[in-house]
Amino acid sequence: MEGLPLLSTMSTVIGVGLLIWWLWSALKWVWLKPKSIERRLRQQGIKGNSYRPLVLVPIFVECCDDMVSKWENVLASSDGPCEMDVWPSITNVSSDVLARAGFGSSFEEGKRVFQLQREMLQLTMTLFKFAFLPGYRFLPTRTNRRMKAIDKEIRGSLMNIINRRLKLIKAGEATNNDLLGILLESNYKESEKNNGPGMSLREVVEEVKLFYLAGQEANAELLVWTMLLLSKHPDWQEKAREEVFKVFGNEKPDYDKIGQLKIVSMILQESLRLYPPVVMFARFLRKDAKLGDLIIPAGVELVVPISMLHQEKEFWGDDAKEFKPERFAEGVSKATNGKVSYMPFGWGPRLCIGQNFGLLEAKIAVSMILQRFSFTLSPSYTHSPSFIITLQPEHGAHLILQKL
Repeated sequence: MEGLPLLSTMSTVIGVGLLIWWLWSALKWVWLKPKSIERRLRQQGIKGNSYRPLVLVPIFVECCDDMVSKWENVLASSDGPCEMDVWPSITNVSSDVLARAGFGSSFEEGKRVFQLQREMLQLTMTLFKFAFLPGYRFLPTRTNRRMKAIDKEIRGSLMNIINRRLKLIKAGEATNNDLLGILLESNYKESEKNNGPGMSLREVVEEVKLFYLAGQEANAELLVWTMLLLSKHPDWQEKAREEVFKVFGNEKPDYDKIGQLKIVSMILQESLRLYPPVVMFARFLRKDAKLGDLIIPAGVELVVPISMLHQEKEFWGDDAKEFKPERFAEGVSKATNGKVSYMPFGWGPRLCIGQNFGLLEAKIAVSMILQRFSFTLSPSYTHSPSFIITLQPEHGAHLILQKL
């Protein structure tokens, strides 16, 4: 019996020693070794972004967590199931994700740019009814004046952000490790290397506007159409929920486990098939091209009707208009039989660079929503897909949410 206290003390010492060793190893792996490598590179004049532990997934999780927490507060105040139009919340979370990942510390300014771009889209659609009037867009109408003011404010905001970043880059200081910083630093280094101007500031502004307009709209629409489809197909909603709990439990989504979401991936692919954010795209031929047995001469503009291809019975069968995620159980290639009949993000060398970004955001958002809510379609929902640059629910997305 006298040996038991000694044995207990030795076990405690060994346990504490192992804990200290583990903490020290983790500290070396996460911080000390990377910073040592960074310091040695800087001593040799090699600069670049300062080392920071990996953070792009936490951005998704943080933004989605804010959204579902607000939904929970609404349900708590109603003491039961609650009808809610989730479309505004989804557009906001998409804006937040892109603003944080794209603008970093300037994300509040980025959010303002998104708001202005959305207003610009709505005004653009109102002008379509006057498109047949030559020169109408040059008249000093209220709408035209507002559109001109919006464009000026967007350009001014982006130029302010860009100029601040360029000053840091020229001073040799590291900019934020976000998409805008990467674009500007790459452009600056390329122009220095080739002793040329690189992209002009105007071109940079246009690239940023296009990226955030396309990214915000497409990501938001993928999520909202997926929720609407799952609300109409509770069997698939339950299958997806079971998978999410199996992979993550009650924990927040983890990047290392995202790839295990097979059912959720199938659902997202089928959602993109039925409701692609961009329903068509055009390509202007600068040289002759062979298309099947046809030779298309340069100068022709080809329009690819994505929605029609995605629901063509010749490619997808008689149930082409039905929601059947099992089509993608063995991947896109198997679902399409190797034919170019599925292109929600474009195709070939012009494939959208934001494809993985959008799918990652959607998987995280769907997972967090399924962990906390069940949802069905509200009787007040009106199904009216509307093409406003991208495919949107014209009258919102009214669902009945139930807290799990």
